[in-house]
Amino acid sequence: MTSEADFAEHYRNNYRRVLGLCRQLLGRLQSAEDAAQEVFLRAHRSLSSYDRTRPFEGWILTIASNYCIDVVRRRRKEAQLFGTEGEERIAAEADDSDVLGDLLAQERAAELKAAIASLPERYRLPLVLAYYRDASYDEVAANLGITRTHAGALICRAKQALRRALTAANESRESNAESRSLNKETA
Repeated sequence: MTSEADFAEHYRNNYRRVLGLCRQLLGRLQSAEDAAQEVFLRAHRSLSSYDRTRPFEGWILTIASNYCIDVVRRRRKEAQLFGTEGEERIAAEADDSDVLGDLLAQERAAELKAAIASLPERYRLPLVLAYYRDASYDEVAANLGITRTHAGALICRAKQALRRALTAANESRESNAESRSLNKETA
């Protein structure tokens, strides 16, 4: 994989996955797009260190997760120096699908993404690494510079917080549906 054409092919094949990982780790689309571009620039500069016996996708996703973790650490450091701004929420993306099952699945996926995005960084990062990146607890711990036990505890707490957020969103949706049904009956 020494030619520019080979690298361009890897870019086309892996950009969406890298962007998705960056978006999950950083929580914002604009930051994720910038990070994905930086990841591919770094990968291109480091091609000489790429072990061709291993899958390119794993190598590029490792670069992406390490870069995004560094960005999050920088954000935390800047927030400590300059104060925090209000957190931005990710807008749910609409789909043109007209099949009811697809709509319901996408609604659930949007709720899940919003719930993950609302998690504090200390919970979101290990959860995304473990489930989106398919990293083991040891890999999560190594990426975040913590112990395996601490990584497991953070993932457990993240799942509990995620479960609470999704339950609350489901209850809210059901109560809104009941209110609309009552309003229709009285009208």
